[in-house]
Amino acid sequence: MPTDRLPEHEKRPVLIVLHQERSSAGRVGQLLAEKGYRLDIRRPVLGDKLPSTLAEHAGAVVFGGPMSANDTEDFVKSEIDWLDVPLREKRPLLGICLGAQMLVRQLGGKVQANADGSTEIGWYPLRPTEKGRLLMHWPRMVYHFHREGFDLPHGAELLAEGDTYPNQAFRYGGHAWGLQFHAELTRAMMHRWVVHGAHRFILPNAQQGREHLEGRMLFDAPLKAWLNEFLDIVFEGKTSKSVAAARAATLPA
Repeated sequence: MPTDRLPEHEKRPVLIVLHQERSSAGRVGQLLAEKGYRLDIRRPVLGDKLPSTLAEHAGAVVFGGPMSANDTEDFVKSEIDWLDVPLREKRPLLGICLGAQMLVRQLGGKVQANADGSTEIGWYPLRPTEKGRLLMHWPRMVYHFHREGFDLPHGAELLAEGDTYPNQAFRYGGHAWGLQFHAELTRAMMHRWVVHGAHRFILPNAQQGREHLEGRMLFDAPLKAWLNEFLDIVFEGKTSKSVAAARAATLPA
């Protein structure tokens, strides 16, 4: 983690990389703002340039999108190449869905669909690995909207697993993180995704729109709490409160 952090009132902005004109940083942006970070929002797909260094940023979040990390468009290739900047500078980096898959490509791993065409579109179980449990407490169910998964890159630590696509969360080098699932959706974002993505509900293993919305009522609160704590770990190097409490309980009186 970087050691040259500014005082609380002088936090550097977080670079936010989005992939559609109307996309937003959602709950990730809201929580980062609550923690005192400004957001530097850029959309390479619309021609925005990414910085040659993250020296003036607290880190970066690369979000999802409808494209594939295997696409041949110049902006996809350029963005994957650009991920070498936070990796080389050891700045906090979080990739979500497409962002995680781009990170995997940068690290030499493969991104591909299951042979049977199965998707994860809706709410599915999540299981932390031993390394994941040592890091923090994880939600039991998480939200997905993707048709491809990724290999675990060489040197990365698997933090959480799933059934349809096994690799769900990983850490690389102590400062780069990839998530296959979405914790950033606000209520409005989920309603928009359910409306505009309804044509994908016929795909293998996809859930219907009502299941997306019903699942939110059941599973969203713990997912939001997890995200808030996870962002503290990624961008501020904090220790999970639940992990700290568990460690304290094992100390001799």
